[in-house]
Amino acid sequence: MLDAIRRTEQLSRVELAAATGLSGQAISNIIRRLLEAGLVREAGRQKTTGLGKPRTLLRLEPTGQYAVGVHLDPAVVTVVLLDLTGEVVARHQLVPPEDDDPDVLIDAIAATVEAVIAEAAAPRSRVMGVGIAAPGPIDAERGVVVDPPNLSTWHLVPLRDELRERTGLPVLLEKDVTAAAAAEKWVGAPGNFVFFYLGTGVGAGLVIGDEIIRGTSSNAGEIGHVIVDPEGPVCHCGRRGCVGDTSRPRYLVHQAVHAGVLAQSIDLDDRQAVDAAFGRLCALAAEGPGVAREIITALAERIAKAVEDVANLLDLDRVVFGGPYWEPLGPLFCDRVRAALDGRFTVRAIHPLEVTGTALGADAGAIGAGSLVLDHTFSPERELVAER
Repeated sequence: MLDAIRRTEQLSRVELAAATGLSGQAISNIIRRLLEAGLVREAGRQKTTGLGKPRTLLRLEPTGQYAVGVHLDPAVVTVVLLDLTGEVVARHQLVPPEDDDPDVLIDAIAATVEAVIAEAAAPRSRVMGVGIAAPGPIDAERGVVVDPPNLSTWHLVPLRDELRERTGLPVLLEKDVTAAAAAEKWVGAPGNFVFFYLGTGVGAGLVIGDEIIRGTSSNAGEIGHVIVDPEGPVCHCGRRGCVGDTSRPRYLVHQAVHAGVLAQSIDLDDRQAVDAAFGRLCALAAEGPGVAREIITALAERIAKAVEDVANLLDLDRVVFGGPYWEPLGPLFCDRVRAALDGRFTVRAIHPLEVTGTALGADAGAIGAGSLVLDHTFSPERELVAER
């Protein structure tokens, strides 16, 4: 019932009965409890053209509950507080320590969780929990981040339990690309789609038949070792030209330095310096033809090769791009990928393959993590996978 109200923004009791199949009496009883709990509120009367009594409209009460969403990316950690409607009411970011020390970073995340709750003046009793979107692989059952390739010291880190202990809140651990796909689904994106994540690494979050695809161990979406350039650099997996390795800002900045587009003095082992140089490379590419644009165009071609395999295998409706590095890439990227895929989607005569950027910006992972916590409010048959 809450989900029906959320998706349409407001409904009357009669419309809720039609949408849920419940009796009018059941609807009245449930709505009374939801009003008493502060989860919904009455929002005026519905205009009618007939002689009947105007119906009272119901909306979610945004302050009824809150959820924290955390997106852990090796380049930047984003923490948001969502209200019951899924709107971001507070947002903070922090840069991970250069040595990737798990304890130091978890302490900083816990402090930032407290900061967003305080900033929004959200009653702690209404904060339902924390969702964490983390790079894979993860052990979802134990709440452990296993061995993410771009966090060198993170080996079997019990992130879920460590953050629960520091905050005292229930904590849910999800893979970053799955959380990002959940965010797109939460805002009502229909159809079968892949969310292609562009961050320090790459990944693919899948929604098929309005269901998030997690896989046996909740690690679906590991697309980084699809080979897109057989003559490319050697990946740490031992093969050449993996899409993940050749999409990393460090690799792209290295290409630009080697081509003389960026300064030779850039320290490729300094994460923040690489991020700044990557932003400069994208800005140069947006200015017009030249080597910088050629580097970004080649990146779009490589990613299109990976995307076409997923889209053709699963007969998708849409490809959505997002992640921390989507914003600087976006102005050039969609058109380039769309053009590359135009002749390679095998069922294009039957239906198109839409290529878009996320409407949620760089915060998609954090919003998705928080929305998964809220989703347990809207889905009473589920339990939040966390120790309280």
